[in-house]
Amino acid sequence: MASKRRSDDRLALKVGGLLGETLMADGVITSAQLDRALRESKAHRELVGQALVRLGFASSDQVLRALARQAGVDILDIDAAQLDVDLIRRFPESLLRMHKILPLSQDGHTLTAATADVGNLAGVDELRRRSKLFVTVVASEERQILAALDRVYGQAAGPRDAEAPRLPAAERARPAAVEPTEDERPAMLVVDELLRKAIQEGASDIHIEPHEDVVVTRFRHDGLLHAGPRLPRSTFSSVLTRIKILADLNIAENRLPQDGRILHEVDGRRLDLRVSVFPTIHGENIAVRVLDKSRSFGLETLGMSAPQLAVFRKWIKRPYGLILVTGPTGSGKTTTLYSALNEINSIEKNIVTLEDPIEYELAGIRQTQINPRAGLTFLVGLRALLRQDPDVMLVGEMRDLETVEIAIRSAMTGHLVLSTLHTNDALGAMPRLLDMGVAPYLIASSLTGVIAQRLVRVLCPECKKKVSPEEAGVHRLGDLARQVSAAFVGKGCTACNRSGYRGRTGIFEVLGPEGLNLAATGNDPETLKRKAIEKCVWMPMADQAAEKISTGITTVDEVVRSVFSEVNG
Repeated sequence: MASKRRSDDRLALKVGGLLGETLMADGVITSAQLDRALRESKAHRELVGQALVRLGFASSDQVLRALARQAGVDILDIDAAQLDVDLIRRFPESLLRMHKILPLSQDGHTLTAATADVGNLAGVDELRRRSKLFVTVVASEERQILAALDRVYGQAAGPRDAEAPRLPAAERARPAAVEPTEDERPAMLVVDELLRKAIQEGASDIHIEPHEDVVVTRFRHDGLLHAGPRLPRSTFSSVLTRIKILADLNIAENRLPQDGRILHEVDGRRLDLRVSVFPTIHGENIAVRVLDKSRSFGLETLGMSAPQLAVFRKWIKRPYGLILVTGPTGSGKTTTLYSALNEINSIEKNIVTLEDPIEYELAGIRQTQINPRAGLTFLVGLRALLRQDPDVMLVGEMRDLETVEIAIRSAMTGHLVLSTLHTNDALGAMPRLLDMGVAPYLIASSLTGVIAQRLVRVLCPECKKKVSPEEAGVHRLGDLARQVSAAFVGKGCTACNRSGYRGRTGIFEVLGPEGLNLAATGNDPETLKRKAIEKCVWMPMADQAAEKISTGITTVDEVVRSVFSEVNG
């Protein structure tokens, strides 16, 4: 990091030196004044042009003209220009203030913008990405750009922390409520814009990744990562510090991973941001999980078929038994479990959970975060929970034999236990438990049922269109292709951000006691699947996937990516 910082300083001095040489050639400053400005800019972490103006060696107009001449761009007097208010308001005010850039006009596929920093490639790139237009720039004074934004948005210049209403003081779990200092304000604007952009686009995760010469951001939408705005490498240190302060992390520690939390509110939505910082060779990588605290959970929204939903409701209303939800990381298991708890939550039932981590807070339910460092493991927590007089227990994951056996014995002694297990499909749950060392008679007497699931993106209703199965590529589904009677694709529109998809839904398979008994016979996987289908005790996940393709809920591409390749490949 130190070598990279020295590299950034050398680059800044080189650029500042070019500006200084131009001003010296114009007779504006002397060599001694340039030397002092270079030292001051390094000490104050500012641009050389800003140092020259602050020290009174040059006017802002002189610096602007020198920079414009170096970049080969024109200079515009914004005070005398007519502003296109509708064009300006197409972009977030915080973005324009952060980059000190002002959209002026659009001519065909070209957008012209004024900037106070003609070397601000990040601002130009962000305008280009948002507008889908080619961007050209002219140079203008920072004072004029900020004054123009004041006129358009009717607010005083400066950062707009008030855009995001603050939580009540009692709910501020972190120092996020502390007003940033002057030195923090640029970083605050960058962080605020990144969070706002990701949240408004519905991202579930934000990645801020430092590289050798640039900072890459990526947003996860509906399970897939998409490119976000790129930031200058020189901004990363202040952005990292700002996020660490908000998440109550140690800003001096850069060798070890750290985890933190930010409570935030945007457009009336109360958000819980889980921050993870991880050291890499180019700096600390930042990952932010966005959890909507106002989110509601309902079984009807999961994507189960009517028969599956009826069976699952019957299971969770039983007073005892073990229900397992299986699937890979990111397949929606937690959402399914939370929806089940929300369905049966009542004043008559004592519902407790052991989770790692707690993703959402559920009203009326006692939730506990696993803390292995403090000695609170799933095993220790589960033993203690049995002394809390629970009716229903959620155990985040079955990780070892002892935890599984205690959960099973709890299910046999009058408790309803819900948990997760890592298997490819529902039929694999029984062999997995046996492989862990659980006695067959314990499984048979306690396991109520198993659900396996995956998540697929849902076609955007605004732009989806029907195509032939051949055009959709159903041949990639192998034998399953015969079950697909129709196919659809998403063309991409503004409503779905040109992706063709909007939201996600689950694809499930539900295995009840009859199927579990069959799974205990010890047959090989293919024989087991064939017998389960013949006896109608198991509907394969791939079959429901074919049904959702035919009804226009999702596409062949999504099924191949999320379901078919894993289940039948």
